[in-house]
Amino acid sequence: MTADSRTPASTATLGKGRPTPKRRDAQGKRRGPIAPAPLTAKEARARRKATRGTKADRKAASAERRLAAQDRRARMLAGEDKYLLPRDQGPVRAFVRDVVDARRNLVGLFMPMALVLILSTFVFPKYQIIVTLVMLVMMLFMMVEGVILGRLVNNRVVERFPETTDTGVKLGWYAFVRASQIRKMRAPKPRVGPGDAI
Repeated sequence: MTADSRTPASTATLGKGRPTPKRRDAQGKRRGPIAPAPLTAKEARARRKATRGTKADRKAASAERRLAAQDRRARMLAGEDKYLLPRDQGPVRAFVRDVVDARRNLVGLFMPMALVLILSTFVFPKYQIIVTLVMLVMMLFMMVEGVILGRLVNNRVVERFPETTDTGVKLGWYAFVRASQIRKMRAPKPRVGPGDAI
């Protein structure tokens, strides 16, 4: 038996000199004393009012939060990568948005035309079959254009960013959703105009 194996196990804790505190004791010290629960509704209201701060403070905090939210939204619409949603971040997604925004897409007309056709069924109920047929034809055109747009976007992305893995159906769907939105309602806002070279 060596000298190391004969050493008592108690020597490993020499230097500590005090027992480890229980969890509830340690947390209690950090949190401080807990105030007793209010006995009446009046006391509860008074306590809420005391912790709430003055009306001017609340108003100032609310205005500050509103300004911060407006600033974040403005930066997001401007296309600042830090403020974009995760699905919109990165140079590949920015390039896809530019490709879509530079094209005139028939898909973007679907929503307004569908709204007009749906409203027309209420005004002229006897033409409901014709309206349904027109809607089916429009959906067929949308699907065809979606496939064409997806392939175009994927080919352009592979040319511009050969090392990227962000391609395929997911990227095509991203382009299709962007194209189907009315131009003025797109977020982030388009950086290029229709017909611009990308």
